Amino acid sequence: MADSPTTDFDTVDYFTDQSLVPDPHPYFDHLRSKCPVVREPHYGVLAVTSFDEATTVLKDTDTFSSCIAVGGPFPPLPFTPEGEDITDQIEAHRSQLPMFEHMVTMDPPQHTHARSLLNRLLTPRRLKENEDFMWRLADECLDDFLADGRCEFLSAYAKPFSLLVIADLLGVPESDHDEFRHVLGAPRPGAIVGSLDGDQLAMNPLAWLDEKFVGYLQDRRENPRDDVLTALATAKYPDGSTPEVIDVVRSATFLFAAGQETTTKLLSASLRVLGDRPDVQAALRQDRSRIPTFVEEALRMDAPVKSQFRLAKKHTELGGVDVPAGTTLMVCPGAVNRDPVRFEDPHTFSLDRKNVREHIAFGRGVHSCPGGPLARVEGRVSLERILDRMSEITIDEEHHGPADDRRYTYEPTFILRGLTALNIRFTPVR
Repeated sequence: MADSPTTDFDTVDYFTDQSLVPDPHPYFDHLRSKCPVVREPHYGVLAVTSFDEATTVLKDTDTFSSCIAVGGPFPPLPFTPEGEDITDQIEAHRSQLPMFEHMVTMDPPQHTHARSLLNRLLTPRRLKENEDFMWRLADECLDDFLADGRCEFLSAYAKPFSLLVIADLLGVPESDHDEFRHVLGAPRPGAIVGSLDGDQLAMNPLAWLDEKFVGYLQDRRENPRDDVLTALATAKYPDGSTPEVIDVVRSATFLFAAGQETTTKLLSASLRVLGDRPDVQAALRQDRSRIPTFVEEALRMDAPVKSQFRLAKKHTELGGVDVPAGTTLMVCPGAVNRDPVRFEDPHTFSLDRKNVREHIAFGRGVHSCPGGPLARVEGRVSLERILDRMSEITIDEEHHGPADDRRYTYEPTFILRGLTALNIRFTPVR
């Protein structure tokens, strides 16, 4: 999106303006040019667009709370901040904030306890078993449409693949995989996190998953088996205590939702690059060892999360800007990952970028995305099999226009960055 005379970035409402969805980067660049930390005019949110300030916010859990991570200024705080330290106020009202029961909004030590349950699941052995499943699943998904020579990639591959990988990781019985695909494969309009249409985040959009996993884990505690769900059901906290079933469930279901979203967006962004950049596609075909760097650069260029939020617990200063306790801060990975101070020629996709893994697509600190390592493996496995089984991958001009005038649509949300559809053509490799 070009910076046109009709776009006034000083007054535009980032949280509702649909014109920023196709390409938010001119807006991010404008904010960064003013100051690494700048107050947006409609809700008093401090936007953080530079690498150094962003990593400070994400790592400093003593000063910045994750209690508003998924909603930002919506809904407004259920209390009026008072004084220079509102830690006690946050704790007193935490249960009134969206998704308070999930680890994404927790602060240490509660977050440390919740995350420890996932650490007991994400063992090297379990991840290796899951990767073996990925190789088989990739071919099964490709078999469904490969002969057609064209597809809508999100529905044909990215969504079912990412959903079933995380289902396998968490031990969902294969007999239930079709039900998960049916219920979770096509979210309702307005149910998107950070929707721009005014239908803001529900208190618990993971309720269906919670119910399913409660049933699984209660059964495994009563009737243990030699399976992943039993291992999850019998996991203990580091101090040896046994968590409530619902606490284990919420750790598992958040991983399910976050892992699926992250990978779907990574895979679709990756295939868009392959279709739009024949030179990059040819380079990967010639040298598959460059795939991991490709995945990182795809994450840097199009981070699945373009904004995440923190609440200042204590009066502080950031980037030379005064930050009173109770201030909402919006860290913008989409902007940070294109900070020219950190990344040379930041708006260009490059397979030769030496510091590409410094991006913050998966966050920083204790809240770094638990599904990040999984998404990287899913990206590598998928690209290997796609390049093996498809030649001459191109963007379908019937749906997206010619190379010099592409038309892509993205999810209308201020939090996530992901294509709504990607139509490609290819030659099947027999």
